[in-house]
Amino acid sequence: MKFLPDVAMFSEIRQMNVRQCGRAQRKFPDLKINIFQLLYQCLNFAMVVSSALMIWKGMMVLTGSDSPVVVVLSGSMEPAFYRGDLLLLTNDQSDPVRVGDITVFKVEGREIPIVHRVIKVHEKTADNTKILTKGDNNQVDDRGLYAPGQLWLSRTDVVGRTKGLLPYVGMVTIIMNDYPKLKYAVLAFLGLFVLLHKEN
Repeated sequence: MKFLPDVAMFSEIRQMNVRQCGRAQRKFPDLKINIFQLLYQCLNFAMVVSSALMIWKGMMVLTGSDSPVVVVLSGSMEPAFYRGDLLLLTNDQSDPVRVGDITVFKVEGREIPIVHRVIKVHEKTADNTKILTKGDNNQVDDRGLYAPGQLWLSRTDVVGRTKGLLPYVGMVTIIMNDYPKLKYAVLAFLGLFVLLHKEN
């Protein structure tokens, strides 16, 4: 008696192999697509960051100020400005500082710039100008805020002069500074959103 192979069994095994190969082929293209999609989202994120930097640099060139936008952090300039107001600055070196100008200046030993009004100016030459400032809501001038031994600001201390105002727009920045964990959580969320967001 001769052994006759079960043709139906071999046919079923062959179909199973074909199905498994088909699944494997489908999985690998999916994996390839996911990697390319992740790379595309990373590139998208990098473009958003670089665009923001280019806009900031462009504003610096147009305004002549290293900080074209600042947020009011205290109530020392009330009622002119309130905490959270966003100020737009320019810093035209050819335009001399005058009494009454609202300036943003930095002093040695302080990282955060100060927004106060000019109350006195002694101008000998364009390069030799002495400036005294004071907050509208303060009782005394700013000599107590300047660096030790400094009685006047120079023109180089001035970051810019206020030319525009957006009320309370900067409150987001203040909240982020008051609650650093919230700031990092928001940044992480935005980063994940950009990376994982699928375009239709």
